[in-house]
Amino acid sequence: MSCDCEQPRSHSAAVVLDLKMGDDLGDDWWEQKGNSDSPVGEESEEPEKQPTEQASPREKKGKKRKSVIETPVPVKKKTALKSQTECFMAQEKKEDDGEKKPKKKRKKKKKTITDVLATSDPKPGSPVDLQSLVLEHFKDKRSVIELEELKLQESCFVRSNDLTHSLSSYLKEICPKWAKVQKQHTEKSSVVLLIVCSAALRVIELIKQLTTFKGEAKVLKLFAKHIKVEEQVKLLQTGVTHIGVGTPGRLSALIEKEGLTLPPLRFLVLDWNWRDQKLRRMVDVPEVKGDLLKLLDMGILKGCREGKVKVGLF
Repeated sequence: MSCDCEQPRSHSAAVVLDLKMGDDLGDDWWEQKGNSDSPVGEESEEPEKQPTEQASPREKKGKKRKSVIETPVPVKKKTALKSQTECFMAQEKKEDDGEKKPKKKRKKKKKTITDVLATSDPKPGSPVDLQSLVLEHFKDKRSVIELEELKLQESCFVRSNDLTHSLSSYLKEICPKWAKVQKQHTEKSSVVLLIVCSAALRVIELIKQLTTFKGEAKVLKLFAKHIKVEEQVKLLQTGVTHIGVGTPGRLSALIEKEGLTLPPLRFLVLDWNWRDQKLRRMVDVPEVKGDLLKLLDMGILKGCREGKVKVGLF
């Protein structure tokens, strides 16, 4: 029994000593000492509160996942990879397109009439050339019977120029009795010899070449350059004209206006073989060819079939 009573006395004596020492050391020390000498139950509570301040492993994993999602680094890597793959795909597409596109072939220049004629030897015209030209032009416009009427016999043609004659020498060959023919012609608004060429300058050139042939015959230039149709009609009506030199377009206009009549006509000479600066003949120029065929169809071919008119290709 004595042992049981002594134990509480010793505990109370220790508490009294501690209180006295606490008065000497100050309040701060007392708070720290009180914390250190707290009962066993209180010490077990503090370590339980510390884990509440630190994150639990689940929360840490959640935070790590959130940090992984929120951090832009992996997103940038993905966008960079996407951009790189798109660039490579675009380059591959361009290369494929470049391989698929065939190489452009250089277009060959179409040969013009000048190029063809420059490499070919000049050939004198013949009656067959004129016949084929007429039939080719009218084959879609006339019936079979009318096409037969357009065909000309060999007797309708005089000898063609073989590229060795001048105009005067050629006319002397095809019309040796020119002086007699000239005297017999007395009708106005008509000519005995009609020379057809492609241009006004060629008309003037041919008139100059007629000096040794014409004699006393009157020559009239019949083209559209700087000369009105009415003026030419008056010139044909005022006096007797033996030789007319002109372009097919103006000659057709004069016939339509009855300024030039065809019954007295005896010789038709076509300037067939002459070539211009582009090496084109009269029948190689579409406009001139059309006017020529129109002129032939206005009564000249009929006169040839009747034996009144002779055709020559100069």
